[in-house]
Amino acid sequence: MKKCFFLLALAASPFLTRAQDEPAPKDTSWKKIYRATSTKINDLVHTKLDVRFDYAKAWMYGKEWLTLKPHFYATDSLTLDAKGMDIKEVAIMKGTAKSPLKYDYDGWQLKITLDKMYKGG
Repeated sequence: MKKCFFLLALAASPFLTRAQDEPAPKDTSWKKIYRATSTKINDLVHTKLDVRFDYAKAWMYGKEWLTLKPHFYATDSLTLDAKGMDIKEVAIMKGTAKSPLKYDYDGWQLKITLDKMYKGG
């Protein structure tokens, strides 16, 4: 009985392998288009948040402290995504001393001008 089953399986094996279809060729046209990543200017080292919520108005009030360092080259500005925020103050902290920074906010991006002494390197 075992020999009969073995011979039957051996005889049917060529037909089973021929019954499998070849996989359809994959679409690789997307590989021809170069998709660069965004230029990395700064590395985010640490984030500290102090927030409170007003659920009735669906608002969040808060403060944020960022610790950044230049990714490769020193920079004299910083651009942050800040859609729909109400910016009250932008400053750099040196210990407990606060030094205000010049900034421009268009409702979408916060562009901060760094002082020469904070460029990093």
